[in-house]
Amino acid sequence: MDLLCSDLHLSAATPALNTAFVALLEGRAHQARRVFLLGDLFEAWAGDEDVADPAVRPVIDALRALHAAGIEVHVLPGNRDFLMGAGFAEATGARIHGDWLIADIGGRDTLLLHGDTLCTDDLPYQQFRTMVRNPQWQAAFLAKPLAERHAIAEDMRRRSKEATAGKGEYLMDANADAIAAMFRHHDVGTLIHGHTHRPAQHRHTVDGATCIRHVLADWRDRACWFEAEDGALRAFTTDDAGQPVADTRYPA
Repeated sequence: MDLLCSDLHLSAATPALNTAFVALLEGRAHQARRVFLLGDLFEAWAGDEDVADPAVRPVIDALRALHAAGIEVHVLPGNRDFLMGAGFAEATGARIHGDWLIADIGGRDTLLLHGDTLCTDDLPYQQFRTMVRNPQWQAAFLAKPLAERHAIAEDMRRRSKEATAGKGEYLMDANADAIAAMFRHHDVGTLIHGHTHRPAQHRHTVDGATCIRHVLADWRDRACWFEAEDGALRAFTTDDAGQPVADTRYPA
């Protein structure tokens, strides 16, 4: 079984979700062969010194325990935690990937993304993304004291929320042409991503072929994940008792 989730946005301000994720890692994830984290695991990541943050240390330790148990952990950094690097990988045993990854998920070659690269209508964000993914910008940022980095990250989050409030809904969703281009470029028929916080299953016709796009839910108020096994992809969330149940936001 493979387990996939995205957009947890964990921090000191989300103790219940932090605990829920550790429970998932210590529970169902130990039945998996691989775990895929498709970005924004943390609300912010100011550098790999954050592995020592007491608020997220249980998450780091639970990921390390998965690795020690022989379960692969794959991470595609998101727009909130793109500065994850060698220190995070060493602390957790996770393998960090770039913008995309193709994996056999449920018997199908599947393109995995965080999803922000699909939101091409949001030009200011794409310009910002290009800037912060530049190695020179990152080197200069990581050279600053950690406290200053956290202050800058907090200011970025504040400005992002203000900018988002003034944007049309379409700007923050995946662009149809960008989706089709991804399917064509990677020559796959299935895509899984997060980022937009709009859980759904979409069907796209690309060059006459039907392609499926799954959008993972965010962890705004509850745990949410996919499990892929025996050719099937199933969406789960948790009930009030913390037990896994089918996520009704997706087709059966």
